[in-house]
Amino acid sequence: MVQLVGSLRKELVDSLAKAKVLVVGAGGIGCELLKNLVLTGFQNIEVIDLDTIDVSNLNRQFLFQKKHVGKSKAQVAKESALQFCPSANITSYHDSIMNPDYNVEFFNNFILVMNALDNRAARNHVNRMCLAADIPLIESGTAGYLGQVTVIKKGMTECYECQPKPAQKTFPGCTIRNTPSEPIHCIVWAKYLFNQLFGEEDADQDVSPDTADPEASWNPEETAARATAAEKDGDVKRVSTKQWARSNKYDSVKLFNKLFKDDIMYLLTMDKLWKKRKAPTPLDWQKLEKTGCPKEESSSSGLKDQQVLGVWGYCKLFQESVETLHSLLDEKGDGAELVWDKDDPPAMDFVTAAANLRMYIFSMNMKSRFDVKSMAGNIIPAIATTNAVIAGLIVLEGLKILAGELESCRTIFLNKCPNLRKKLLVPCILDPPGPNCYVCASKPEATVKLNVHKTMVLSLQDKILKERFGMVAPDVQIEDGKGTILISSEEGETEANNSKFLSDFGIRNGSRLQADDFLQDYTLLINVLHTEDLERDVEFEVVGEAPDKPPPPQNNQEEVNSITNGNKDSAQPSTSKVPADDDDIMVVDSDDEAEASSSSAAVTSSTKRKHSDAETGETSTKRPRTHQSSAAAATDDDIIALD
Repeated sequence: MVQLVGSLRKELVDSLAKAKVLVVGAGGIGCELLKNLVLTGFQNIEVIDLDTIDVSNLNRQFLFQKKHVGKSKAQVAKESALQFCPSANITSYHDSIMNPDYNVEFFNNFILVMNALDNRAARNHVNRMCLAADIPLIESGTAGYLGQVTVIKKGMTECYECQPKPAQKTFPGCTIRNTPSEPIHCIVWAKYLFNQLFGEEDADQDVSPDTADPEASWNPEETAARATAAEKDGDVKRVSTKQWARSNKYDSVKLFNKLFKDDIMYLLTMDKLWKKRKAPTPLDWQKLEKTGCPKEESSSSGLKDQQVLGVWGYCKLFQESVETLHSLLDEKGDGAELVWDKDDPPAMDFVTAAANLRMYIFSMNMKSRFDVKSMAGNIIPAIATTNAVIAGLIVLEGLKILAGELESCRTIFLNKCPNLRKKLLVPCILDPPGPNCYVCASKPEATVKLNVHKTMVLSLQDKILKERFGMVAPDVQIEDGKGTILISSEEGETEANNSKFLSDFGIRNGSRLQADDFLQDYTLLINVLHTEDLERDVEFEVVGEAPDKPPPPQNNQEEVNSITNGNKDSAQPSTSKVPADDDDIMVVDSDDEAEASSSSAAVTSSTKRKHSDAETGETSTKRPRTHQSSAAAATDDDIIALD
């Protein structure tokens, strides 16, 4: 007769008490997961997260309180979880999982790894470390009401990188507030600013410099001190942007100088942010007036919405839109709020002007009103209940693994609306490893198309190997019979090569490069395909990847979701059918490992596959998608996860 302890078999309960597991991430999903693990009976848990607690986390990351703002997420999550089960043995690390200290030997200490991450670079890294250590990995992600959990096991299932993915559309809050590097970062910031000034205020949408940015200070005590400098006993005392604007009667010039001069000058004092980045340039309204900027004309002809104005043009547009929106707010009376609508001219003018001024400050090419409008879209919030459901599913899959029932594990999708079979949770059988995967194949190999006369060694290292192929510390050797070392991970060894072109080393069409990342125990053979026909602003292409737009769907094909964990990034699409909307989706995450990159440039494969529903046995076509569309239209689009 089977002995039960609660709802679990005694043998499984004993396994839980002995099993040592690693939780990567202590944010939205991580908090729920840690609580679930200790209540289920896991006794030996290690948790790692680089981030510190921000006020905006408190609405969903329930292990944290106001008094914890500025402190390590991993450490506070440990302390809070121990209150549920004081006998548990929990170890916390305030660090990046991509730190070389967490090598294959470190991962070999665990029987199971559970990801609760919010960025692709860290996900890629953990995927490779688990493959190298041959340890099961449970991957997860959420986006609004949507979520996904899947299991990855070397040699049995697809790895996280088997399916190419679209360029990531999720950005950590500190990137939005402190270190924007793409126009979309500035557009999201401008939308947040609109709500802070004229709409419903949200702590998640604070536009002020992020003083607790972990990248600005590698000393946890210094980070905590910064975050709590204006607080006492955890009682956050800040003058909101709206209160400040009201006290100054929405004076557009004062507002301009605060946002584009004073806040930028404050950012410059966070000097660690600018050691490897170009520092921003503050703008001063009075100086712009005196230097003749008012004479600037638009930089392009054509329709008004497609013109890119000069700096002063956007200054005047900012002034006019602030005055117009302030008048509309006054007309509505005290306590009134405006709602941002991309089809509302004053609101769109405001976001266009504010975003472009920020782009100029951070040395980006400015965008037309048409471009800004097409990129603005909807922003999906993190939802606590979604995180809770996904964390519960992670534990259920973990129990299967510890019970020795890996073959019964599933990829599970949480949908916003019931699918045709009236299911919110849709389990799908795990796919086998991809034969052509450049990570988990027996001999990983990729072909890269580039111009050897224009591509520098530094671009090969940073943009191709690190950003595109997710390596952390690559070493590259040319297969030329001499073993020429092109790139070394040892500091200073090959820095002289960085500014040279690939052709300077005899690399030409058909050359082969061997790239090794010893931290990840990963080797990739790269075939170089020389071309001079790349599109403008495109430095390289990975041969065999899908085009940006998928082929049109066939008749009678069941449409499906594709949720990419992460932020929102997985290779596995969902099988639900959801009503469509007309807006673009753009997901912003406030919880990110600051050290991780958010600019992976993969695109999703358009290969069609049939998957059997794990419960009914029915098959449904699941096709990865690449084009972003709507918050509800997950039928056609990749949705990037928040937590």
